Amino acid sequence: MKQAMATSLSLSCCSPSVTRNTLFFTKTFPFYRSFSLPLSLSTKTLISFSSPRRTFAVRAESQNGAEPAGHYDFDLFTIGAGSGGVRASRFASNFGANAAICELPFSTISSDTTGGVGGTCVIRGCVPKKLLVYASKFSHEFEESNGFGWRYDSEPKHDWSSLIANKNAELQRLTGIYKNILKNANVKLIEGRGKVVDPHTVDVDGKLYTAKNILVSVGGRPFIPDIPGKEYAIDSDAALDLPSKPEKIAIVGGGYIALEFAGIFNGLKSEVHVFIRQKKVLRGFDEEIRDFVEEHMALRGIEFHTEESPVAITKASDGSLSLKTSKGTVEGFSHIMFATGRKPNTKGWLGSLELQKSERDDNMEDSFLTTVSLQNLGLESVGVKIAKDGSIEVDEYSQTSVPSIWAIGDATNRINLTPVALMEGVALTKTLFLNEPTKPDYRAVPAAVFSQPPIGGVGLTEDQAVEQHGDIDVYTANFRPLKATLSGLPDRVFMKLIVSAKTNQVLGLHMCGDDAPEIVQGFAVAIKAGLTKADFDSTVGIHPTAAEEFVTMRTPTRKIRKSQASQVVGLIPHS
Repeated sequence: MKQAMATSLSLSCCSPSVTRNTLFFTKTFPFYRSFSLPLSLSTKTLISFSSPRRTFAVRAESQNGAEPAGHYDFDLFTIGAGSGGVRASRFASNFGANAAICELPFSTISSDTTGGVGGTCVIRGCVPKKLLVYASKFSHEFEESNGFGWRYDSEPKHDWSSLIANKNAELQRLTGIYKNILKNANVKLIEGRGKVVDPHTVDVDGKLYTAKNILVSVGGRPFIPDIPGKEYAIDSDAALDLPSKPEKIAIVGGGYIALEFAGIFNGLKSEVHVFIRQKKVLRGFDEEIRDFVEEHMALRGIEFHTEESPVAITKASDGSLSLKTSKGTVEGFSHIMFATGRKPNTKGWLGSLELQKSERDDNMEDSFLTTVSLQNLGLESVGVKIAKDGSIEVDEYSQTSVPSIWAIGDATNRINLTPVALMEGVALTKTLFLNEPTKPDYRAVPAAVFSQPPIGGVGLTEDQAVEQHGDIDVYTANFRPLKATLSGLPDRVFMKLIVSAKTNQVLGLHMCGDDAPEIVQGFAVAIKAGLTKADFDSTVGIHPTAAEEFVTMRTPTRKIRKSQASQVVGLIPHS
């Protein structure tokens, strides 16, 4: 791709001819044109030309030494109508491209034959999960209200079936909105399973479509490890659409999905047990945040089983389930949920579901299955390289090893967040259709865990900051929020700033407590802009809020200094 960006030719006119390298200029305003040139160029050479309306960037490509001249059905054909795919297709059309997208029929639970416009986030991820988080928070708020004078004649009751029905109605509404977005953008929506036939052809349930560029945006879906009794377990898809609320549930996994569902079911008054392989939850998050959230979730009644790996599930005659782990057996579960990983959302994963022991981790929601094959999608057969973790290999512009095939979102296993997929989709369409080679910017991507209490963070963790910057100052606040002074509940808030001792730049910002994701979203702008601790100090806070703590911390909790040998030589606690 770098070579592509380095070479630019200006073309004023070309006469069609069949040559060793053929260059296709697809959709221009308002005409389609095909050109071929006798150029001695690499398959990744970028060529620009000007039309009366717009400057375009296209690639001189060759397959087996030649590319036949002809007209493509579309400039961009996207497989997968999740958030990233829809965004890329819509922007491509807005930029003047002729775009199409294919997606499987709607279902709240994904499979080889079902999916739905909107993808994981809209149908079986971010949106329905957040709706269930809202539902589950009321029980805690009922408890809080007592200290504020509220009294109830009877204990509030929750109707699970009403929640699920209302949730599903909202998902249907949202998927309809996504379809209208595509329609209004003049993107052709095709229902069915897409498979890549060659670098410029997609087969959708037996019908062939040609495209100058193919975008793979198939996302991912959860999997359950291959242990005895796995047929009795559920994944996160099923957990969002259960016919009845669990009475007692085991959640296997220590990542963000596990904690979010633990909070949901705990708030809905289920008995919740969380089983994790490591000593702590949320591998990869800041250490103090990990400790704080586990402690406070436990205070709300969630039982954590650490350093336990699942071995088998058995079902008793009364229908109850038992989970056997490396430490023993826990009985009496109505449901056992696995939140232990996701895989590329294709049919080609039907192989062993056993992860190599050395490649497992307790935060497997953030990793893909090592044995995944994307053969069924047709990628490997046309030369697209697949990484060891089963994801699609792409360069910094989201281009695969086949120049006309691109990939974004969870299928590439970069940062598996919906806003990141949206960013990747926009960057890709700028590269392809605006002559603006654009790399997705992964600096200071904020993240949240909608656990209870929730987490928000942006920038470096303390360990990362020490490793990358050496000398740092750490500011923390751990306090009882104003609301808890009357509620009488043991709720607390933890906030943290990580600052470079050399430059005074704020390197990381982390929070666990009510409204943490909302607060951190705003501060993410400051972190990405490279603001300093002095900038924070000079900002007037809003009182009384928890957020103001980030601009009122004055004394470091500790100062960490490293020698030239990269050893911590100073740890100065705050007195």
